[in-house]
Amino acid sequence: MCETLGSACLGLSMALAAPAAYALTDIIETPALMSDLAPESLLNDATRAGDRIVAVGERGHVIYSDDEGQTWTQAEVPVSVTLNAVDFGSDSSGWVVGHSGVVLHSGDAGATWQLQFDGLQAAELVIESREEQIAAMEERIEQAPEAEKGDLEWALDDLFFALENVQADMEIGPVNPLLDVWFENDQHGFVVGAYGMVLRTQDGGETWEDWGPQLSNPQNFHLNSVARVTGGGLVIVGEAGQVHVSVDNGDTWERRESPYDGSLFGVMGTGKVNEVLAFGLRGNTMLSTDLGRSWTMVANEGGTTLNNGSVADDGRVTLVGNSGAVLMSSNGGESFRAHFRNDREGVMGVVPLSGTNLLLVGEGGVMITDSRGRDL
Repeated sequence: MCETLGSACLGLSMALAAPAAYALTDIIETPALMSDLAPESLLNDATRAGDRIVAVGERGHVIYSDDEGQTWTQAEVPVSVTLNAVDFGSDSSGWVVGHSGVVLHSGDAGATWQLQFDGLQAAELVIESREEQIAAMEERIEQAPEAEKGDLEWALDDLFFALENVQADMEIGPVNPLLDVWFENDQHGFVVGAYGMVLRTQDGGETWEDWGPQLSNPQNFHLNSVARVTGGGLVIVGEAGQVHVSVDNGDTWERRESPYDGSLFGVMGTGKVNEVLAFGLRGNTMLSTDLGRSWTMVANEGGTTLNNGSVADDGRVTLVGNSGAVLMSSNGGESFRAHFRNDREGVMGVVPLSGTNLLLVGEGGVMITDSRGRDL
């Protein structure tokens, strides 16, 4: 399963092997060290907060720029775990998620951050939720016709297995990473992560709900990315070609069939109503014009794993990935031309800049490039 986690894989393996004391004290309770090298270190995601650009990465690094990436300031962060994703619900209110199940919040456009939630709290939520599911399933089995009891008992066994796994996690500390975050505004948002984790908040992160049972994911595969597309649909993708779609702002979710059964690491809209791009392992990319009800596989050069993407104001779609891959589309994702950076370092995130320039983040830190991924 680890091989499908992309950039999160190494950190997840280290976290799973870490002693509880290290996980609890040294990771969650140690603030990120201030370093002039933060803009040159591994960064996993970047986004805009109004006119500001905010990027996040290893060792709890959060950096921000108010001049289109020319200069950077390191933010104050209370944890030193690897941070995987960042999103802002408004120009000033943002969230970051990362390893050990951490959720950070900023109310000042990313200049300072507070720990809002962690993996132990997430595990407690999931345990409570699974116990409720088990009680409901036992009652359902008791009332079900004999012909239906067998399948329901299998489902009950799966719930007990899931509960035991989470209880085991509690004994060694918060080890499971959160992999992506999306916020509609400064109140309503979702985070997703390893082993089927989905959490929802409707009060800006003051409280969270275990939303995993709302998705059809009985094997608890990793959920890697969440996004809203034009038209209002929400989409979550993950391992085993999973695609989950909500048309009611996340209240309920429907599993959609996927033409690819490998890991999908990213999902995004193209800017057109109900259009979805999903992409991942070995460069597999698929386009839907009807919110995931049907898909077309998109050909692209290179076949390297894709991690993230963006849409510019003029409709240009960019996907980025391993081996320095920068893929560009001028026709809404129907086809891509691929370029590979000379350094061949993995690219984890992209933010469109003025003209056709791009801000890339990845293994080499921050890079400002032209549309072919060539450094400026």
